[in-house]
Amino acid sequence: MRLTLVRTRRDLADFIAFPASLYGRDPRYVPAIRQQIRRWHREHVQLALLRDGSGEVVARTTLHTDAGFDRKLGRKLQLFGLTEFVDDDTVAKALFDEIADAGRQKYASAIFGPVSLLPNQSGGVITSGFESRGFVDSAWNRPHYPAAYAANGFHQRFRSDTWICDDLQRDERAVEDVFAFDDNRIAAEQLKIHRGNKKKLATQLPILRQLLNASFAQLGYYTDISAEQLAAQTDGLAFLIDESLLLYLTKAGRPIAFVLCIPDISEFVAGVDGNLDLPHQLRLLVRGRGKDAILIVKGTIPSEQGKGYLRLLSRELLRNLRSGGYHTLRSTYVERSNPASTAQYRAMRGRPLHGYTFYEREI
Repeated sequence: MRLTLVRTRRDLADFIAFPASLYGRDPRYVPAIRQQIRRWHREHVQLALLRDGSGEVVARTTLHTDAGFDRKLGRKLQLFGLTEFVDDDTVAKALFDEIADAGRQKYASAIFGPVSLLPNQSGGVITSGFESRGFVDSAWNRPHYPAAYAANGFHQRFRSDTWICDDLQRDERAVEDVFAFDDNRIAAEQLKIHRGNKKKLATQLPILRQLLNASFAQLGYYTDISAEQLAAQTDGLAFLIDESLLLYLTKAGRPIAFVLCIPDISEFVAGVDGNLDLPHQLRLLVRGRGKDAILIVKGTIPSEQGKGYLRLLSRELLRNLRSGGYHTLRSTYVERSNPASTAQYRAMRGRPLHGYTFYEREI
């Protein structure tokens, strides 16, 4: 078995199709968006396939590097992502050894993943909660994955959990009781909550990028996202936004905190096997947003942390979730070393959904 790069249209089709052969119609698995994979391929991210002796695909991965992430972790890393493999010890060993060989050729000191393309974008492996479905911008995998990583010399990095808050409509508590905030502070501190605006998204994205980079700079896995990266991640996805779930807070006109949720389209994405072309986008618009939402990211700039500003935004978010008819809120992974970030979910009677981690292996 050898790892070969995707070079032809047939290779690319095999790369995209492989998870369907692995997971079948399992509704818990949400495939990566095909259009995103094709864009990465055009931008020269190395996609790779592991084939057995008969030419059958038995694993896939990406091979890439990132100078910013290297600086963050203080070492040169071979990154890998979109990594799927059959339940076979020989296949897993061959795959990870080939990734390590690619890292040696680039003088990397370790391999790290799975990331697509960075930890602050997507990737990871779930280590528990396999009975619960995955969702967009998160991971779901079969139970043999964690054991395969452990057996091949990996150790866990950035151990985390995803979260779920059920029964938002049946919670009889007032939002003011769930998230207490002294409203007298709003005028006294010149606080103003702003909503997302699809028509003005191009002018709001730079504000969100500024808040995102400032809020997350202190986290061990986070590297600054550029304007180009953010534009690429959100390109063509404005139709997903519920304007009432994209909120940011200004203090005397200065942006200081934000929260971004989107309607959960995971079941639709799974049903179309990750193909969000224009006809499927139109079908999604006709279908409606459903009853679930995903909290993608939230944060407060360091100089304003600990003052309750995210609690104010959480109160507004909960009010909007209820008025919008949402029943369930899921959250992308939160590190276990960051209990302050999980306080919002605990206040909403949430619970951990999936154990979550990344893996690193020395070369």
